[in-house]
Amino acid sequence: MSTMTPEQAAWFAQTFDRIVGNVAQALLGKDDQIRLAMTCMLADGHLLLEDAPGTGKTSLARAMAASVQGTNHRIQFTPDLLPSDVTGVTIYDQKSGRFDFHKGPIFANIVLADEINRASPKTQSALLEVMEEGQITVDGVTHAVGTPFMVIATQNPIEQAGTYKLPEAQLDRFLMKTSIGYPDLASTVEILAGSAVRDRSAALQPVITGQALVEMSALAAATHVDPAILEYVSRLAEESRQAADVHVGVSVRGALALVRCAKVWAAAHGRNYVLPDDVKDLLQPTWAHRLVLDPEAEFAGATAETTIARLLSDVSAPQERRTA
Repeated sequence: MSTMTPEQAAWFAQTFDRIVGNVAQALLGKDDQIRLAMTCMLADGHLLLEDAPGTGKTSLARAMAASVQGTNHRIQFTPDLLPSDVTGVTIYDQKSGRFDFHKGPIFANIVLADEINRASPKTQSALLEVMEEGQITVDGVTHAVGTPFMVIATQNPIEQAGTYKLPEAQLDRFLMKTSIGYPDLASTVEILAGSAVRDRSAALQPVITGQALVEMSALAAATHVDPAILEYVSRLAEESRQAADVHVGVSVRGALALVRCAKVWAAAHGRNYVLPDDVKDLLQPTWAHRLVLDPEAEFAGATAETTIARLLSDVSAPQERRTA
């Protein structure tokens, strides 16, 4: 694949900003979170939102789907939810004398898995195949969910009663983890002023087609990454595995996730090459949820965020090594 040209990078950044601006009409005052979510989508990844109720998670999913002319489904995860409630089920049709597959809500461009940690591990695992391979297998038959495809899963960080913690293997399937948070004062006032409009995303017009978004994703993959940047990411991953506070560090999948996101992030800023700052900007949302901290260190106050900050200070970026 040839490297993205400067003209293509400029077009990519312009289109990216248009999509972000469109989504921002439904999710006021959250441009940074929208940019992360769109970066995740264009990197062919999935997003985990850890947030309190009522912060706009559903609005984000609906607005993103509307902006890229796609479909969206919301699945409310509960303890009695079955895997077939997510993927779909095969039913025998007496008239035709054959089994017909009835698609579940996972068949959409953007799927909001609300409060994913409330479902049983068996139901949670129903998402593993589709998140990794873009397909599901029911009764031995494989069904593709199509493209673009993105899962936006949410979990409530406050109420943990009756929940099932996501295992590390499933957390690793999420390209990014972030939170939307509450809007600032000015945005809150604007939201309250428009209280008559229950769903701001319903009025959004598409900015780009789903097929064009797939082409944007392929274009971002052609962003140039210098070997020095790849070595920088490798050193950060290796250091994460050797950190005193960490029990399990970042896997190769995590390192690949960071590079994929950095390519999109660079293109979104109008560049056809990745800078060390792109890696630094994305390190926390792409790696914080992948680190398994040592229980004693965690009890003493260590967090994934402080560990990542220490990684950035301990591992010198490429330009710092050149000037040394």
